[in-house]
Amino acid sequence: MRLRLQEAALELYLERGYDKTTTGDIAARAGVTERTFFRHFADKREVFFDGETELRDLLTGAVAEVPAGVKPLPALRAAFHEVVPLIERNLPVTERRAPVIATTPALQERALSKGAFLVASLADALRARGVPGPQAALYAQVGMDTYSIAIRRWGADRTEDLHTHIDRAFTDLRLATNALK
Repeated sequence: MRLRLQEAALELYLERGYDKTTTGDIAARAGVTERTFFRHFADKREVFFDGETELRDLLTGAVAEVPAGVKPLPALRAAFHEVVPLIERNLPVTERRAPVIATTPALQERALSKGAFLVASLADALRARGVPGPQAALYAQVGMDTYSIAIRRWGADRTEDLHTHIDRAFTDLRLATNALK
């Protein structure tokens, strides 16, 4: 049912635009009642961000599984490698929804909010590994930004796999930080 509602929402957002689509429209397209829609999603923005919980859980779990003694940024890089299968599996939907998010301020705001929550979750995972609070927050933000760069590069150049783009982005980060010395 969730997938039907998500697909219906995406179709309608692409056809009509986000602002001209109601939860009732989405429910009708999916062949259910609006009440059923609200049993699955809090609002029409959440239809696009349903997978964030799975991504967060996979990332924080992967950070926790990195062997003790591994520094924070390499631990994050290892965690980002662990979620590549999820990212690849969701790529067809992600690509279709990207233009809707790019042109819809309400969805951009939700994407930023979800991203901030993911960074906070990664900071918590680093603190659980013994990284002090302020440093954990910095590492989590820098790591997420580096990962985002890898994702954008991969979106623009699929001749190399996402793993390669992640490694290259973290190498670029290391080179940039070495330039501060």
